[in-house]
Amino acid sequence: MKRLFFTLSAFILSLVPAAAQDLTCFELRTYHAAPGKAGAMHARFRDHTVALFKKHGMTNVLYGTPRTETGEKNDETLIYLLGYPDKAAREASWKTFLEDPEWVAAKSASEKDGKLVAGMESLFLHLTDYSPALPIAAATEPRLIELRRYTTLPGKLGALDARFRDHTVKLFAKHGMTNLPYFHLDEGQDGADVTLLYFLTHASAEAMAASFDAFRKDPDWITARDASEKDGKLLIEKGVASTVLDPTDYSPVK
Repeated sequence: MKRLFFTLSAFILSLVPAAAQDLTCFELRTYHAAPGKAGAMHARFRDHTVALFKKHGMTNVLYGTPRTETGEKNDETLIYLLGYPDKAAREASWKTFLEDPEWVAAKSASEKDGKLVAGMESLFLHLTDYSPALPIAAATEPRLIELRRYTTLPGKLGALDARFRDHTVKLFAKHGMTNLPYFHLDEGQDGADVTLLYFLTHASAEAMAASFDAFRKDPDWITARDASEKDGKLLIEKGVASTVLDPTDYSPVK
C-alpha cells in the first residue's frame, strides 16, 4: 500500500507545477448556477475557465458538485479550491484573468442568453501544520470527496488541532480514508478562531460509512477522544458539517 501511494504521488507531481508545493494561500469558492444554467456553467469551466486559471498562475486543486441529503447528484452547485503562492499573487492573478481577452470572449458568448452564476461565496484558507502536502496523489478509480467543517467551542481550536495532529489523521488513514488538505480560515473571517475545514476521499458512499463506523469503534480513537475532552467537549452542539462531493470531469482530483 505504501509503495502504491508513493508511486501515485510521484505521478501527480509530474503533472502539477512545482509551485504547487509552495502555496500559502487557498480559496474555497462556491458557485450557484442560475436556473437552467448548470450545464452551461460547467461547460465554461471545462472549456475555458480551468485552463485560464492555470494560465494566470492559479493552481486548480479540486472541483466538485455536492450531493443532496438523499445522495442524489446536484450539478446546480459547484465547489472548488484554488491555490496561490500568497494573497498578493491571488489579487494579481485574478486581475489579469478578468482582463484576458479570451476570458472576456468566453464569458460574453456563454452569457448571451443570461448570466450563468446566480450567486457565489468565497473563503480564504491556509494549511494547518499537520495537513498533507500538496499536490494531491492521483487515484486509479473514481472516488468521492468529502468536505468536513468542524466548529469548536471558544478557545478549543488548539486542542482540536492537537487531537487531529496526534491521532485523528492517522486513524482516518488506518480505516481506509485518504486525507487531503486540512485548513484554518484566514483571520478576519467569521469563525476563523473556531473552525477546522478539511477534505477526505472515499472509494464510495458505502466505503465512507464503513470507514467512519470502524473509526468510531476503534479503541485508540475512543481513548484519544476521551483524553482530549477531560476538561470538556471541544465542539459545539452539531459542530460537524459534512458535504459529499462528486468530482467534476474537469477536476484535477477525481
